[in-house]
Amino acid sequence: MVLRQPQGSQVIPFKHTLRCLRALVDFCMMAQDRSHTSDTIAYMEHYLDQFHEMQDIFLQFRVTKRTQAKVDEQQREIQHQRTQMSRPVAPANRRRIRDDNSEEEHERRMDLIHRESHFNFIKIHLLSNLSDHIRRFGNIPICSTEFGQLAHK
Repeated sequence: MVLRQPQGSQVIPFKHTLRCLRALVDFCMMAQDRSHTSDTIAYMEHYLDQFHEMQDIFLQFRVTKRTQAKVDEQQREIQHQRTQMSRPVAPANRRRIRDDNSEEEHERRMDLIHRESHFNFIKIHLLSNLSDHIRRFGNIPICSTEFGQLAHK
């Protein structure tokens, strides 16, 4: 259901995710071309730059157990501080304060995740070398699925 009709809070992350994935797919499609020109290589680099600009949307899914423990500890500290400082609040203001607190907790959580998590691993790094490799050696047949399909037949 979320894919068809994202709710209000899901619309922006959903669109951001789609743009990120579209950039990666466009990069891969360009890399599979049988011949490249300076224009196609420039397109590849542009798509890869777009992907790297938007890939942070996936960081929340790359959280290690250690980072999750830090996030949980941070959450407990925030809750403890709030209970220490709690004071009577008018019923009309409770919802606004709760929403503000929830937004602050989310921002702090995402800050910690961004500091602790990363996409610094070999498969992502190799993508940045692809355009230089194409300039030196021409197209890269290993990026194409044709060989795998021929071997399968």
